[in-house]
Amino acid sequence: MNQERKKQLMEEYKAQPTYYGIIQIKNEKNGKIFIEAVPNIKNRWHFYKLNLDNNFYRNTPLQEDWLKDKEESFSYEVLWKKKTDDVENMKKELKKCKKEWLDKLQPYGEKGYNKPIKE
Repeated sequence: MNQERKKQLMEEYKAQPTYYGIIQIKNEKNGKIFIEAVPNIKNRWHFYKLNLDNNFYRNTPLQEDWLKDKEESFSYEVLWKKKTDDVENMKKELKKCKKEWLDKLQPYGEKGYNKPIKE
């Protein structure tokens, strides 16, 4: 690939809109879900697979099930997304969104891998 084409592809990539959102990782064997709010959903599934494959989430039920049940038992889904264009305080927005989805889905105990948020 020549330099001009490389440059063009890089510019196209940078011009794509960025989305923040809520993602779900689901263990299809036991039905448990993990919910997270992320500032950029692009390539997020690869990020989680890499970290779980490398035992980054040690001593957590999600990591234990990932090692036991293997990647094939898990699915990934973007539950909600929105362009980052209008967000003034991303950290605050992510916290608010995550709380809404945790309240809605209650992914705790037998239903999921999340821990309740302390307020």
